[in-house]
Amino acid sequence: MSEQQNLNAHEALDRLTTGNRTYLEASVSSGNISPAVRKETAENGQVPYAIIVTCSDSRVIPESIFNAGIGDLFVIRVAGNVIDRHLLGSIEYAQKHLGTRLVVVMGHTHCGAVTAAMHPDDDDKFITPILEEIRSAIGNETDDRAASVLNVRHSIHRIENSFEVLESEEEDGLEVIGAIYDIETGKVDFLG
Repeated sequence: MSEQQNLNAHEALDRLTTGNRTYLEASVSSGNISPAVRKETAENGQVPYAIIVTCSDSRVIPESIFNAGIGDLFVIRVAGNVIDRHLLGSIEYAQKHLGTRLVVVMGHTHCGAVTAAMHPDDDDKFITPILEEIRSAIGNETDDRAASVLNVRHSIHRIENSFEVLESEEEDGLEVIGAIYDIETGKVDFLG
């Protein structure tokens, strides 16, 4: 746990990249979930080195994808990785109270929410706001991966335009980046 305190955004990104490389070759996750780390985080709190905003899709497991254990990642999940005030509040909490300096908005290939937004049907009551947000992000895009990238970039824009995060970027070095997880290969491509 103590090794991840005070990581800057670039150091955190290096850990995520290295973890994903390990994941690509692994059949079992080796993130630390030991009784010792549970005790350590219970007594001393969490110090996540990255905030991961990602989809609720059951095939997207950030702790495994980045070979992370207990206390390593502050994961925020919502269908289609869309951003609202609740998610902004969660990001703000991790940044201000836990000292986390990297936010990764991670979309993925074959995203059901993005597909539903590209092919409008009879939206359900509570899904409609999510799909409307995605539609505003992707416009008329029909390619699955390209639409997911547009959706990620839209969420990044929403985060960066929040007063708290923009203020933090200037003062604390918080960085917001995008990524796409390929559910077939397991590889994460960080967007430039």
